This record gives sequence, C-alpha cells and structure tokens, in this order.
Amino acid sequence: MDTEEMRRQLRALTDRAEITDLMGRYLRSLDAGVFDEAWADAFHTEDVTAEMPIGAVRGRDALLAHVRQAMALFDRTVHMGTDLVVEVDGDRATARGAQLSTHVLADGSGGLFVSAGHVDNHLVRTADGWRIAASALRVVWTRGTPPRLPDGFVPALTA
Repeated sequence: MDTEEMRRQLRALTDRAEITDLMGRYLRSLDAGVFDEAWADAFHTEDVTAEMPIGAVRGRDALLAHVRQAMALFDRTVHMGTDLVVEVDGDRATARGAQLSTHVLADGSGGLFVSAGHVDNHLVRTADGWRIAASALRVVWTRGTPPRLPDGFVPALTA
C-alpha cells in the first residue's frame, strides 16, 4: 500500500469517526436541554432542513425555535442512537441509524412517552467540521401518552 492510499484510508476513518461523534453528541445534547445559538451552530448548517413527526423546518434559526418549543413539552429525556451507518463521499456524507427516545412529560403527570424510529441525515464538511445539512426522523412505533400540544404550538416553522 502506498502513502497516498494510506492517507485516503486514514481520512475516510477520521471522517467516519468525526461524524459518529457528532451524531452521538447531538443526541446527548437533546437530553442536556440547552438550546441556544451555539447549540444550533455546533450541529447544523445555516440552511439545514429537518423533518420531524410534528413538522418540518428550513433554516438553522427555525430549527432552533422548533426544537426549543418541542423539547419544552418534556421534563426529562433520554435519546439513544444505534446501528449508525456512515457513508462518506468527499465533503458530503450520509448517516443513517435507529433512534429510541424516552420522554417524561412536563405536564406534571409523570407520564412517559417513548418513540422509536429511523433517522436519515445528510452532512457536509464545513470549515468548522462536519455539520448536519438535512435530517428526517421517521417514527415507527410509540408507547405511552404523547404530550398535549399547548394552544399556540406551531407544528411547522419555515425560514
């Protein structure tokens, strides 16, 4: 194996590791509950698109507002991802995996809402590292009581 091939393989392994780490940190961040501009910048491109069970958004600011609003419905959460498959093509990549999310409702009932599904992410390499450019969460099953959406809840925002 020549030096150039070793560099190519090392870059591929490094890219996969960085993307896997980004996706793991993203899921953990949902449980930490700090949704500010630094959070949005750390994970998403400015023109990110996201499809979620309660709406679709376009743009980092719209996504940030949507996540704040949605996560306020829960007192505590645990998000777990598994079976992540990363495919890199130059400065673009896909990361597909399964997601299991457990939520304690914030309505004071102590109710639990669990959802499971698949997430498809499209990522791009930026000057600051890999960022999510598009994501789609497809819920396959749920269990428990879904949160009651408050009056004025906006299920989809666009920028």
